[in-house]
Amino acid sequence: MLEIPLWFEIGTYIALLLILAIDVFLAYRRPHVPSTLESSLWITFYVVLALVFAGLMLALGDAEHAGQFVAGWLTEYSLSVDNLFVFLIIMGRFSVPRQYQQEILMVGIILALVFRGIFILLGAALIQNFSWIFYLFGLFLIYTAANQAFTGHEDEEANENRLIRFLRRRIPITDGYEGAKLRTTVDGRRVFTPVLIVFIALGTTDLVFALDSIPAIFGITQEPFLVFTANIFALMGLRQLYFLLGDLVDKLVYLKYGIAVILAFIGVKLFLHALHENEVFFINGGQHVEWAPEIDTFVSLGVIVGAMAIAVIASVVKLRADARRALD
Repeated sequence: MLEIPLWFEIGTYIALLLILAIDVFLAYRRPHVPSTLESSLWITFYVVLALVFAGLMLALGDAEHAGQFVAGWLTEYSLSVDNLFVFLIIMGRFSVPRQYQQEILMVGIILALVFRGIFILLGAALIQNFSWIFYLFGLFLIYTAANQAFTGHEDEEANENRLIRFLRRRIPITDGYEGAKLRTTVDGRRVFTPVLIVFIALGTTDLVFALDSIPAIFGITQEPFLVFTANIFALMGLRQLYFLLGDLVDKLVYLKYGIAVILAFIGVKLFLHALHENEVFFINGGQHVEWAPEIDTFVSLGVIVGAMAIAVIASVVKLRADARRALD
């Protein structure tokens, strides 16, 4: 059980909200395409901030919970990068002007925070009252891992296209953008701009990713404070990462396999934990399965870092090999 001072929890939430508020203010105050240097500095700031938080967790709590935060943060960060790939598809499909993309991205990130917050509260309540939910979480993550590895984003795109056709038939929407405005006036009539469709596409994407990410983080830690903070830190800097990586995300072809390995591993970890805590009457007569091992936090951390590192390195090697072949 995590025991840290109440002032630290409250102070953490206040500090994170202030930083997010500043990020939102900057995005809307000066719409522009961030330079590589600007994006790199912001991302470095957020990564250092997360590591400082992990250090404070180590000082005020213990190594176990500090490790759980780092593992949870890295897991959510890897899933956020996958989320970023879909954001790129959405922005490209709807031809969002690049200088207004960061304003729209902030809305997508805020929606992601809201959805994840709701699912965290629901997940915590379910875990507290129904220990068997770990079986469902585990199976769901294993299914998600298989889906991640063997399918693309075509199904999501098809669903979005159906939604867009439905909206255009029933809501007056202009063909062009007027900055990042949600509504505009045409011939004296108030109508929506395509920004509405982009917001809905981002929101539905965030909802899908929240369904994946929350069972994943609960497979690392069941401490609500760590779950909340890991998610917030993972989403902070996502806007700058979007502009830093750009089309490179699409070229990291093995990234989805790294994410699939992480999800499958956590799914197995959750299933083993469910067996260890078993109360389901038709499994081992409702008794705990003593032989079921509990996977250590630092083993989890090693698997997460290793899977992402191998996926990124393999993708970069392939990218360079393809570039050399193109020159020959």
